[in-house]
Amino acid sequence: MEKSTRNWLLLFITGLTFSGITAFPIETELKFLTENAGWLPKTAQDWVNAAYTAVKATNNQYPYLSYGTDWLAFAHLVLAVSFIGPLKDPVRNIWVVQFGMIACVLVLPLAFIAGPVRHIPFFWRLVDCSFGVFGIIPLYITYRKIKRLETLRG
Repeated sequence: MEKSTRNWLLLFITGLTFSGITAFPIETELKFLTENAGWLPKTAQDWVNAAYTAVKATNNQYPYLSYGTDWLAFAHLVLAVSFIGPLKDPVRNIWVVQFGMIACVLVLPLAFIAGPVRHIPFFWRLVDCSFGVFGIIPLYITYRKIKRLETLRG
């Protein structure tokens, strides 16, 4: 039971870490995506091209603004580290898993409130929401397993 719980936590930690690391080279990633976007629908291709053009122009003229994305990446890495507590002692640190589930749920209102304000296309808001939807799955499974562990430990 504990090994399975840890495996689900490791999956979530890996996802957060990957998400954080990939937030650093955003311009490079967008360039790669624009060069290989033929498989995307036309509206998505247009959005990726526009995002790349904006990020590139911003980085050329105002590189310090990308410092905000660096902090976003850092926050993902710090959050990933916070899940080491439940890895060590899942029952005692169940609150971290609960916090993560709450954060996953809060992704949705953020995407649907801030998205239109920032002129983010609807399909991209759904992509953003997928982080919360897919993130909550391993956390919920972990939460249930921790509750069973808690019962077994008495």
